[in-house]
Amino acid sequence: MSTTTWDLVKASPVPGLVLRALPGVLVVISLLTSSGQRHRLPLPIVVALGVVVVLSNVLLLGPRYGEPLARQTSIALLVFVTAGSILYFALPESVLIVLPYWAARVAVRYHQAGRAELVVVALGLLGAGVPIYINTHSTPAALGAVLGLTALVLASINRQRREEQLEGMEVSLARKQAAIEEHSRAAALAERARIARDVHDVLAHSLAGLSLSLQGARLMLVRDGASSEAIEQVTRAQGLAAEGLAEARRAVAALREDAVPDVRALGDLVTSYRLESRATADFEVEGEARALPAEVMSTLYRTVQEALANTRKHAPGAPVLVRLCFADEIRLTIEDRPGRRPGRPTPGGYGLLGMRERADLIGGSLETGPTSDGWRVELKVPV
Repeated sequence: MSTTTWDLVKASPVPGLVLRALPGVLVVISLLTSSGQRHRLPLPIVVALGVVVVLSNVLLLGPRYGEPLARQTSIALLVFVTAGSILYFALPESVLIVLPYWAARVAVRYHQAGRAELVVVALGLLGAGVPIYINTHSTPAALGAVLGLTALVLASINRQRREEQLEGMEVSLARKQAAIEEHSRAAALAERARIARDVHDVLAHSLAGLSLSLQGARLMLVRDGASSEAIEQVTRAQGLAAEGLAEARRAVAALREDAVPDVRALGDLVTSYRLESRATADFEVEGEARALPAEVMSTLYRTVQEALANTRKHAPGAPVLVRLCFADEIRLTIEDRPGRRPGRPTPGGYGLLGMRERADLIGGSLETGPTSDGWRVELKVPV
């Protein structure tokens, strides 16, 4: 029997109850069929012994293998093996030799076996060998019964030790696996922290310096009376640098497992686009909003961000509608409407590829393509 099957047998109370109730059933059957058999004791005594064995057997139905015996249970087992051995002596032609065998096996199958259980084993050895010797006067037969019971006890002890070793191995493997997972997690967190430090110390600082330099350049252009086009270009470049700095900070926060974007963050992206481009930009939420996994929310945020960046690049100033629908699946739609059908997208861009890869990672699907008057991006995520 495999370990898994044995665990199922131990976990189910039905097989254990049947096996533990079997001695009482055998006693009842032996008493009912003993009318034509030889009795070494008066019938009332035999019946009384049978009742004692059945009652003590009932008391032994409660504890399960692997549990230490309570004091009452130990007493019941002592009564069972004593009465059972005498009953077997009284009915030598019955199958009640199984009673001392069963009692001895039960005693050694419990953990933390004490003095009472050792006494049960000793009484079982006597109860199996002495009645046979008295009834048959055969020393080999009596010795064979004692050796058989000894072999059963040793096999039971060996099985118990094996189960304890298997349980110990399972616990050890579980602890080792937990340690490996914890080590892997710690290594991943350490690597993420290192990347976050690099992004913060290099990229974020460079973007902050670039933004300040562009601000100074814009002020000098204004002072020197430069053209409005030049000032507007520098202002736009400063805005992009500021946006890149904000993105770098958000990346650092994500790497350090800080708060992930929420639905409000999506609306903030749309508002930022509206203020920057001075174009119409609306954000709509359909259905009942609910909490989404962090990876799903991050993918929605990056998709809106990339779609708006593409709109700024390919259709500057175009009206935009961003719609987030909560239903059986999460559906995010970003549409820009510059008023004309866009041309074929330029090959080699990585924005759409990145959006598609993010969608695949969370089990979603991304569809992009031109419409009659603009461009449409739709992300679907099953939840």
